[in-house]
Amino acid sequence: MPITEAQYRANQKYHAKAYDRMNIVLYKGEKDTLRDYVFSQGYTLNGFIREAIIEKLSRMEAPKETLQKW
Repeated sequence: MPITEAQYRANQKYHAKAYDRMNIVLYKGEKDTLRDYVFSQGYTLNGFIREAIIEKLSRMEAPKETLQKW
């Protein structure tokens, strides 16, 4: 069943309140290659990127309060 315009607006309002957005820049074709690989491993692209950031912060010995927010 398609989403109604009211549902779409409600989702947009919630997302604006609950989430921050970031853009990353990749060379042409890298996004598709990365997306295809992470999907094959059972991840979403967003989930994979978040886990990669968390893993990198852990290796950098980021302050615990930084890691706890994730």
